[in-house]
Amino acid sequence: QVQLVESGGGSVQPGGSLRLSCAASGSIFRIDAMGWYRQAPGKQRELVAITATSGSTANYADSLKGRFTISRDNAKNTVYLQMNSLVPEDTALYYCYAVVKRRDSGPSYAYWGQGTQVTVSS
Repeated sequence: QVQLVESGGGSVQPGGSLRLSCAASGSIFRIDAMGWYRQAPGKQRELVAITATSGSTANYADSLKGRFTISRDNAKNTVYLQMNSLVPEDTALYYCYAVVKRRDSGPSYAYWGQGTQVTVSS
């Protein structure tokens, strides 16, 4: 099995910053994609940012470009999300997501973390 453990969420005032971390552990041969989604109350889960294996390319939600930055440490099987200039609309439960290949010859599987709450409020 594979576990994703998020950390770094919390409460911050508008204009503030937070850095989320997500560490993957368990039966991992390779992590193909790793990133973040979020879900605000009453809304659907949406993509925040995701990065491919090398970490050199990333896709962001258009509305978040320039404020959020995703990075990845493959040696630690960890992905980070630096969030700057936070606004109340960023308040949501942030989920880590990973597509993991558990064996060289096997398929890849998608995994989700439990979520970490981010609250932006004055």
